[in-house]
Amino acid sequence: MAINFNEDTVWNLRPIEIDAVRKEVHALLIDGEEVVLAFKTIRDQLVFTNMRIIAIDAQGVTATRKSFSMLPYARVQYFSIQTPGFGELFPDSELCLMFSNRFTAKFEFKGKVDIAKIGRMISKYVLM
Repeated sequence: MAINFNEDTVWNLRPIEIDAVRKEVHALLIDGEEVVLAFKTIRDQLVFTNMRIIAIDAQGVTATRKSFSMLPYARVQYFSIQTPGFGELFPDSELCLMFSNRFTAKFEFKGKVDIAKIGRMISKYVLM
């Protein structure tokens, strides 16, 4: 499923190592910005830095064309997290971010993801 910030979409994201983040992302980072967490769908990636969220939407048959969208933490008005239930066969968790322009970004994480860590991270950057 493509990552598209123009829609209120839920994505099935799985964690990846920071080393697996597309090299083009590092060219977008500003001084002092660093990748903190990274996730992927089949071809797309979602990267949490210490300043923003970057979505990489791989397009076309060969996925050589990419669209990069950024969501700065400074524009988050409030957010919510949902933890997986006890003993779920397929545990998933959610993060929902509401922005000052009334846009809502909703992320669904599959598998073992420390959603509390993500919540603490977002709190740290939103409350600073």
